[in-house]
Amino acid sequence: MTVDRDRCAGSGMCALTAPEVFEQDGEGLGTAPDPSSWAEHAEAAAEAAGLCPVGAITVSTGH
Repeated sequence: MTVDRDRCAGSGMCALTAPEVFEQDGEGLGTAPDPSSWAEHAEAAAEAAGLCPVGAITVSTGH
Protein backbone atom coordinates (compact mmCIF):
# COMPACT_ATOMS: atom_id res chain seq x y z
CA MET A 1 0.00 0.00 0.00
CA THR A 2 1.28 3.43 -0.82
CA VAL A 3 0.14 6.99 -0.30
CA ASP A 4 1.44 9.37 -2.97
CA ARG A 5 2.38 12.31 -0.79
CA ASP A 6 2.91 14.54 -3.83
CA ARG A 7 -0.67 13.91 -4.88
CA CYS A 8 -2.28 13.88 -1.40
CA ALA A 9 -4.53 16.89 -0.77
CA GLY A 10 -4.85 16.29 2.97
CA SER A 11 -8.62 15.80 2.94
CA GLY A 12 -8.35 13.20 5.71
CA MET A 13 -10.83 10.77 4.15
CA CYS A 14 -8.34 7.92 4.58
CA ALA A 15 -7.83 8.57 8.29
CA LEU A 16 -11.57 8.98 8.85
CA THR A 17 -12.50 5.84 6.89
CA ALA A 18 -9.74 3.51 8.08
CA PRO A 19 -8.10 4.96 11.19
CA GLU A 20 -6.59 1.53 11.93
CA VAL A 21 -4.44 1.93 8.79
CA PHE A 22 -4.12 5.63 7.97
CA GLU A 23 -3.26 8.79 9.85
CA GLN A 24 -2.37 12.34 8.92
CA ASP A 25 1.14 13.53 9.64
CA GLY A 26 2.17 16.93 10.97
CA GLU A 27 1.77 18.41 7.48
CA GLY A 28 -1.77 17.05 7.21
CA LEU A 29 -0.81 14.47 4.59
CA GLY A 30 -1.97 10.88 4.72
CA THR A 31 0.34 8.07 5.79
CA ALA A 32 -0.02 4.34 6.41
CA PRO A 33 2.70 3.99 9.02
CA ASP A 34 2.13 0.46 10.33
CA PRO A 35 2.35 -2.26 7.65
CA SER A 36 1.39 -4.90 10.21
CA SER A 37 -2.18 -3.53 10.24
CA TRP A 38 -2.68 -3.55 6.47
CA ALA A 39 -3.75 -7.17 5.96
CA GLU A 40 -6.14 -7.19 8.92
CA HIS A 41 -7.87 -4.02 7.71
CA ALA A 42 -7.56 -4.52 3.93
CA GLU A 43 -11.26 -3.98 3.28
CA ALA A 44 -11.32 -0.64 5.12
CA ALA A 45 -8.08 0.40 3.39
CA ALA A 46 -9.58 -0.38 -0.02
CA GLU A 47 -12.68 1.64 0.87
CA ALA A 48 -10.49 4.56 1.94
CA ALA A 49 -8.53 4.35 -1.31
CA GLY A 50 -11.78 4.54 -3.26
CA LEU A 51 -12.93 7.57 -1.29
CA CYS A 52 -9.67 9.51 -1.69
CA PRO A 53 -10.70 12.56 -3.74
CA VAL A 54 -7.35 12.74 -5.56
CA GLY A 55 -6.61 9.01 -5.91
CA ALA A 56 -3.43 9.21 -3.84
CA ILE A 57 -3.76 5.73 -2.30
CA THR A 58 -2.74 2.53 -4.04
CA VAL A 59 -3.73 -0.74 -2.40
CA SER A 60 -1.91 -3.82 -3.64
CA THR A 61 -3.40 -7.24 -3.06
CA GLY A 62 -0.13 -9.02 -3.86
CA HIS A 63 2.25 -10.37 -1.23
